[in-house]
Amino acid sequence: MGFRSIFLFVLIPGALFFACDPERNYQEDSDARLGFTLDTVYFDTVFTTIGTITESFRIKNPHNQFIRIEDISLAGGESSVFRINVDGKPGVHFSGIEIAPKDSMYVFVEATLDPNKSNDILRIQDSIVFLTNGNIQDIDLVAWGQDVHIIRDSVIDVSTTWSADKPYLILNYAYVDSMSSLTIEPGARIYLHRDAMLYVEGSLQVNGTMDEPVLFAGDRLEEFFDDKPGQWGLIYLSELSQGNRINYAEIKNGTIGILISAPPESGNMPDLEISNTIINRMSSNGIYALNAVVTGTNLVVGDCGGSCAGLIYGGSYQFTHCTFANNWPTYYSNRQLPALFLADYFGNVDEEGTLSVYVGGEFEKAEFMNSIIYGSSRMELVIDSYEDRQLNYRFDHCLTRIDEDSLDYLADPLFTSIINNENPLLDSVPVRYELDTLSPAIDAGLHAHAVEIPFDLNGNNRLGDDAPDLGAFERIEE
Repeated sequence: MGFRSIFLFVLIPGALFFACDPERNYQEDSDARLGFTLDTVYFDTVFTTIGTITESFRIKNPHNQFIRIEDISLAGGESSVFRINVDGKPGVHFSGIEIAPKDSMYVFVEATLDPNKSNDILRIQDSIVFLTNGNIQDIDLVAWGQDVHIIRDSVIDVSTTWSADKPYLILNYAYVDSMSSLTIEPGARIYLHRDAMLYVEGSLQVNGTMDEPVLFAGDRLEEFFDDKPGQWGLIYLSELSQGNRINYAEIKNGTIGILISAPPESGNMPDLEISNTIINRMSSNGIYALNAVVTGTNLVVGDCGGSCAGLIYGGSYQFTHCTFANNWPTYYSNRQLPALFLADYFGNVDEEGTLSVYVGGEFEKAEFMNSIIYGSSRMELVIDSYEDRQLNYRFDHCLTRIDEDSLDYLADPLFTSIINNENPLLDSVPVRYELDTLSPAIDAGLHAHAVEIPFDLNGNNRLGDDAPDLGAFERIEE
């Protein structure tokens, strides 16, 4: 069926492999059965050529006497797509395994699948058969495999389109040359292996739709990894990159969602228009922009180990109807940065531990309208200038979490119509961050800011009631 072998490891604490001790009593009743903690080992859909996580179950001897397993074997024999390893010994057939009274045997299962030469997800099944006192029992092994386009150390030097026929898997990096573009069609799924990146010096066009968003995620598809950050590297838009657009995408579980940067002395400012997109569960920053041009609308950036958005070293930024919500779990790490961080400098520590501070150019603008900036820390909005310059920012009709002892926003004319330190009551956290029915963000926006963005991330009309809601979602009562 085109699948490579699947490995199964068996560790046997308390199990005995030596000959029968005549002083021991053995359960020899033909009705005696082994116990199992499950009847089937399932693997979620996995990419062909990429190994799975390890699954496990236990074989138990529920009796008050020793029991001898006469035979453990794979039903498929030597031609089976599964392979077992018992106590460090590979093979497909083992005999004479003994387990002490009330003891158990751990079984660990891993899978690696070969390409199936199909766009469809294919199922493969086998079983482990146990023969005990003439009594036959089995455990089913079931796996599903999905073929992928493998992108390994790839240089894209002609304009290229990735379709939605089957997933793309980036190993190490995919590099878009400065004279080329990468277009990603609706419904495409882009998976990145550990530390892998999409490096763009040309142009990136992500053309998702509301019904068929484009997905960027780690390549572990098992349920355990659904909400685990830091599984892959980043999307990097370099100083030469221009004309980037991301529409209707979900970017999750990486290290940095989007890094877009250029040193001021380069004379370049990479740009990005990002809309109708959710960036979630990044172990560092959701968006990290250094001297760049970024426009964001209907954007959600949630739970990050750093900032949801770090706008550093100057640039030009405008965010309208965006939600920056950082409730990073403390069991991952203690977050030190606010949900939104604006600064005209950045620091770098070299290998010798020496700190260097680089002061950037001016902020042409940093505007936030009809947006939510909130999280689990007392101070989720920090504005800092290394030389105490007045930065060019504006916050209009926003819900914020600001420690008033640290930032006197009430005395700052660049803050207008602010709801501060009121919980926005975000629903469906940490998946979409929609508004609960009692949220103070409902009808708190300015109509003029919503005119060019009349529909929210769900396609709901913002202009159909008294005033638009703050953030990326409009609350619609049933």
